Amino acid sequence: MRGYGWIKGLRAVSALGALTLMASGCASIKDHRGYLIDPALTGSVQPGIDNRTSVQRALGQPTFKSEFGKQIWYYVSIDTKQRPFKRPQAKTQTVLMVNFDEKGNVSSVEQRGMEKVVSLNPDGHKTPTLGRNRSFFEDLFGNIGSVGAIPGQAGAGGGPQGSGPNGS
Repeated sequence: MRGYGWIKGLRAVSALGALTLMASGCASIKDHRGYLIDPALTGSVQPGIDNRTSVQRALGQPTFKSEFGKQIWYYVSIDTKQRPFKRPQAKTQTVLMVNFDEKGNVSSVEQRGMEKVVSLNPDGHKTPTLGRNRSFFEDLFGNIGSVGAIPGQAGAGGGPQGSGPNGS
């Protein structure tokens, strides 16, 4: 009986390993998306001194550029956190906006965070549509009798004229 002590130890180690594996499955996943903001580089962009070329050399290509109105370059950085079996949630977000004047010189640099993020929760229960309000059975059986009927024809023959039994 004394030779089976190692089996008890093996069971304890395997139980501890299974418990550790189960606990690691509950850990959240942290991820970074977008631009990696370096405070030294973003602080080096100065209004009135830098232009588009110097900003692109210092910060790289922006995440996106404004299409209309004032020329603004946006550098977007998002840190997300995802729990098991859930969608990723934004934990922090930073948007660096570099505004340019008509000549292409930097007019201002702004940095914003999560205060400008809007949370949208669409109502997934019902989508309003145009048209008639019909039930399932009206949709299913509503066309019985109207499918295949030739408009303006009287009688039950349904075939072309002159194809009757007496040839008329």
